[in-house]
Amino acid sequence: MTGTITCSGMLRVRSNKTIIGNYGATIVGCGLNVSGDRNVIIRNLTFRNWNDDAINVQESATNIWIDHNSFSNGYDGAVDIKRGSDFVTVSWNRVFSHDKTMLLGHSDDNASQDVGHLRVSYHHNWFDGSNQRNPRVRFGNPVHVYNNYYRANGGYGVASTENAGVLVEGNYFENVDDPYHLGEGDSGPGSLVARNNHFVNSPTGQAGGSVASIPYPYQLDTASNVKSIVTAGAGAGKITV
Repeated sequence: MTGTITCSGMLRVRSNKTIIGNYGATIVGCGLNVSGDRNVIIRNLTFRNWNDDAINVQESATNIWIDHNSFSNGYDGAVDIKRGSDFVTVSWNRVFSHDKTMLLGHSDDNASQDVGHLRVSYHHNWFDGSNQRNPRVRFGNPVHVYNNYYRANGGYGVASTENAGVLVEGNYFENVDDPYHLGEGDSGPGSLVARNNHFVNSPTGQAGGSVASIPYPYQLDTASNVKSIVTAGAGAGKITV
């Protein structure tokens, strides 16, 4: 994709598609909907001022990779994943000037579709003053939140709810009053295991319970190095396509 697309609502993305932006590629006013599809890659795009979600992954969509995008000033979620979707990676994105960032599991009443699914990895994202839902998790287990940089998130960083299992590992929290906690709003608590995180002017968050084992090998960056690594590499325009 090249240039700027201005639109409204949600644009459907079908299976076995890669949407990758050249430098400066921007979507203004609308978002992308991956619904029941599989094998989709969305990379190197700038989203702003969307009027629903920027990226919505739903209805058992699987094998989705959302990588090196930038999000700002949208109406609802930057990246929302819900309704039985599974095996999704959200990596190297930057979210700024935005409130509701990343929702995983849309409703407390959707356990029958979501339990056993919503297995998502969030890594090397820059939650740059984004207010809340970084992410907010229901039901998924394991959900792996690792090597992200959190800066001045006014609401909270991570919330584990509705029996989810979230591993919060090797992240860098700076000027974050509430890095992570159990339960949120009317949603009951999940489990959250926190390890090897780095805190600057931020308290330790609330953890408890156990999380299913991570089913893949991975290399964890040292948490104290994550700020420099992520700010240098996260967001659109940081890769060559």
